[in-house]
Amino acid sequence: MSEAEIPQKSPYRVNVTAGKTYFWCACGRSKNQPFCDGSHKETSFTPVKYTAERDSKVFFCGCKQSEKKPVCDGTHNKV
Repeated sequence: MSEAEIPQKSPYRVNVTAGKTYFWCACGRSKNQPFCDGSHKETSFTPVKYTAERDSKVFFCGCKQSEKKPVCDGTHNKV
């Protein structure tokens, strides 16, 4: 598997809605970061499904290196 592109070295702060499903971009190619727009089609990456348990703010990983995908775990501080 190739390395994901790094669209930004900080998380994306997103207001999510309870019960709504989001698909986080794992390849880093999407023009709709942090969410998938289908740009991974020619890669080995697949988007990561995230369903919000409640209305809240979520910090989605922007560097695509988090061990807790799709949310940020601070890995961007090391890339």
